[in-house]
Amino acid sequence: MSIFSEKDPRPALREGSRRAGWALLAATLFIALVLTLLPAPYVIDRPGPTYDTLGVVSVEDEDVPLIRVIDQPEYPERAELRVTTVTRVGNPEALPSWVEVVQAWFAPERSVTPVDEAFPPGVSIEQNREAARIDMENSQQEAIAAALGYLEIDFDSFLEVASTLEGGPSEGVLQEGDLIVRAAGQDVGDVTALRDLIADNGVQSPISLDVVRSGETQTVDVIPRMSEGPTPIPVIGVLVAGRYDFPVQVEIELGSVGGPSAGLLFALGLVEKLTQDQIAGSLQVAGSGTITASGEVGPVGGIRHKVFGAADAGAEWFLVPRANCVDVAGLSPEGITVIPVDTLADAVVALELAMADQEVPRCE
Repeated sequence: MSIFSEKDPRPALREGSRRAGWALLAATLFIALVLTLLPAPYVIDRPGPTYDTLGVVSVEDEDVPLIRVIDQPEYPERAELRVTTVTRVGNPEALPSWVEVVQAWFAPERSVTPVDEAFPPGVSIEQNREAARIDMENSQQEAIAAALGYLEIDFDSFLEVASTLEGGPSEGVLQEGDLIVRAAGQDVGDVTALRDLIADNGVQSPISLDVVRSGETQTVDVIPRMSEGPTPIPVIGVLVAGRYDFPVQVEIELGSVGGPSAGLLFALGLVEKLTQDQIAGSLQVAGSGTITASGEVGPVGGIRHKVFGAADAGAEWFLVPRANCVDVAGLSPEGITVIPVDTLADAVVALELAMADQEVPRCE
């Protein structure tokens, strides 16, 4: 025997389901809206634009050579030697949304970094920009020095204090315009050498600096401190600019980019312009790496983003500091070969091998 109720319950169940569905949809939309608007305590790095050191850039709506040699013969070139960059989305005053951060987590060409690591506390955004600007100026000067050194053209070099950081170890000890000629008893002619001597000295004892101030040489002592950030190193709290007396006048225009990592490509571009026998032929090359006046190539950050950016720009070869090989392990954007180098001379040899269609070194 079956017993039936006089009222069918299904319409009420359907109505309840509809209400639950609308409530779930509303909650989802609300969460999505919150995630879209709510700032996340991270910054996002992604591939930035590339710039051909043998090409032109726009300055005040006028196209000018990125590298120009004044009153010297320049030889024609057909290659592209591209500086690669990283674009950073977000800063302590303008954080990205959670939606942007989540999307970046799943994109191989992007990375997410806590904002406190990207912008250490106590260092303002403006101070970060000023440091990046000075690093760019130094990289240009050291790139010119490296290129002229490779071409066996003599020049003189020295270091100048650009500024001291407020509250830093050098405040009240060093002054803007001081020329640093010796550190820890050793002659210094480039920024990298000074940094290495400070690092070797450590923070347990003062480091002696011989400086020329108002035409007179004097010795001062500065006790280094550990820097803030993810990779602390001994520092003396000073921004130093490399200054050189070159027999060749070179102008480099790339004002929108900061940092030291374009040095290798600047040097290669200048060597190509001053060399009658082309070092790169018609190769499409990109890369990144710091460089010292002696031509040594050092590691850089954001190398994965730069490789993706180079591939998007059509580069077939990417020059990378050997120390960065570990950062590109397993990374293989279609059509690009990553070549490790230790020096400017290594880079020139690698390009000559590639131009001759011979085997080139590769990151292992």
